[in-house]
Amino acid sequence: MKAPTQPIDRKTLLIEANQLIRDHEDTMAGIEATDVVQKGDVLVFRGEYYLDEQGLPTPKSTAVFNMFKYLASTLSEKYHLVD
Repeated sequence: MKAPTQPIDRKTLLIEANQLIRDHEDTMAGIEATDVVQKGDVLVFRGEYYLDEQGLPTPKSTAVFNMFKYLASTLSEKYHLVD
């Protein structure tokens, strides 16, 4: 059975998410969550993905994807958005 989650507003959630990014041992400079949406039970974080001139992923794109995946798995278990 899934544990209940706490309500949180978008601004407060982004503050917490960006603190987790800064505190994470694998973080790279410049990674920042600038938006979040709720998709079912999952919080989906958005921000710059650092694509190249042709719009293709760079090594930093992979780091951003992995960080946003970490945020989604960590914070979706604790919170749901209320705005």
